[in-house]
Amino acid sequence: MTVHTILAIAVAAREILAMRALPFLFFGKDRPMPQWLARLGKTLPPAIMAVLVVYCLKDAVAEPVHTGIPQMIGVAIVAASYLWKHKTLPSIVLGTAGYMIALRLIG
Repeated sequence: MTVHTILAIAVAAREILAMRALPFLFFGKDRPMPQWLARLGKTLPPAIMAVLVVYCLKDAVAEPVHTGIPQMIGVAIVAASYLWKHKTLPSIVLGTAGYMIALRLIG
């Protein structure tokens, strides 16, 4: 590894640690979190997921057979498995596997 790579990793690690530690420094045991921030923490994750799903399916209409149908199958598997077990990682793994299998079979 070069010095630049090591420095880049060190800077990235420092910044990630700082971003994760900042909320604990600002909102400790004595100071409650503002209401707007708590509301944002509840609404932002589903909004981000919706944007990711729309971005994932943006080309599904252009090529429905080659990519659209496998993508819809993957999304359906993720949604069904998440509604069933409420576990994010297994849902993502199952959806990815379903997408890859559908891509090989259909595409």
